[in-house]
Amino acid sequence: MTEADPTCVVSGADLTSHQHPLGGDRGGELSAYTTLRVGGEATEIVVADTEERLRESVRESDRAGQPVLLVGGGSNMLVGDDGFDGRVVLIRTRGLTFQTSDCAGAMATVAAGEVWDDLVAASLAQQWVGLAPLSGIPGLVGATPIQNVGAYGAEVAETITRVRCWDRQTDGQRTFTADECGFSYRDSRFKQEPDRYLILEVQFQFRIGEMSAPIKYAELARRLGVEVGERADAARVREEVLALRAGKGMVLDQADHDTWSAGSFFTNPILTAEAAAKLPAGAPRFPQPDGTVKSSAAWLIQHAGFAPGFGTGPATLSTKHTLALTNRGEAAAADVVALARTVRAGVEDAFGVRLVPEPNLVNCEL
Repeated sequence: MTEADPTCVVSGADLTSHQHPLGGDRGGELSAYTTLRVGGEATEIVVADTEERLRESVRESDRAGQPVLLVGGGSNMLVGDDGFDGRVVLIRTRGLTFQTSDCAGAMATVAAGEVWDDLVAASLAQQWVGLAPLSGIPGLVGATPIQNVGAYGAEVAETITRVRCWDRQTDGQRTFTADECGFSYRDSRFKQEPDRYLILEVQFQFRIGEMSAPIKYAELARRLGVEVGERADAARVREEVLALRAGKGMVLDQADHDTWSAGSFFTNPILTAEAAAKLPAGAPRFPQPDGTVKSSAAWLIQHAGFAPGFGTGPATLSTKHTLALTNRGEAAAADVVALARTVRAGVEDAFGVRLVPEPNLVNCEL
């Protein structure tokens, strides 16, 4: 065992782009802060660019009984056309520190306001193993534990060691180890208690190396020319994941309305074995350790009769795949909600499965 290297401090400006995904902080319309680009006015918008300001902005509102909406990258929310009657806090904190050692690998502590994909790119530059399959996901670091963000067979729960929060209920700081976070498929204790914990920073632990973690996702393995369970060059994994996501309109691009979305709008349904057995023979089924079965929301949507590009109004399904609901340029939140209701009802009628929305719904209901 060697001694740990001195702690390295990386300022926000030293990460890949140090740019918020939607650019600068603009206006009072919440459509300016969400990737769906819908949402009405907020009563007040506060830019929290330090941890102290982030914490105190929330505490001040809580003490005054003022509603608070925390907004990071805005990539996982659908805000209603009536906006938000309260204080919107834009999370813009910065900072990354890390230590490395031969036996423990790398331990990185990252501020909640850092751009997620900048962290992924930085991790590859440092040869930290584990985040390459999560490349191109929009949003900020602090949001990833809430949803237990995952893609292409990887989840952030696999590398998170601690999450430091402000507990709004007890008005004090708390730190949760990974096993205390309640991580499961697209879920966590932070999601289960959405108005309680303000995430301040996230700590990750990585193995060090040039090769990726074992590839778990068949489509990605095929692109890489490896078998499921084998490793590949981590930099190439990132390249292929970005290409896959871009082909599905899942990498933000101002000029491409297929990316004016909240990503996957519905989670893959977790079914009982009995419910899964009632699906058509060709429906994907992925048995889970607890005896439940995960299926594919995209498959169910398409086989319920909704093709890519479905819709005739300002909100349609993505032209590239069926799991994203998109703003074609002039959509209001009501248009997205109407489309979501149509798709959900169609899937339920066809297969008896009620899809669950993945984005946070603010002042709107399905």
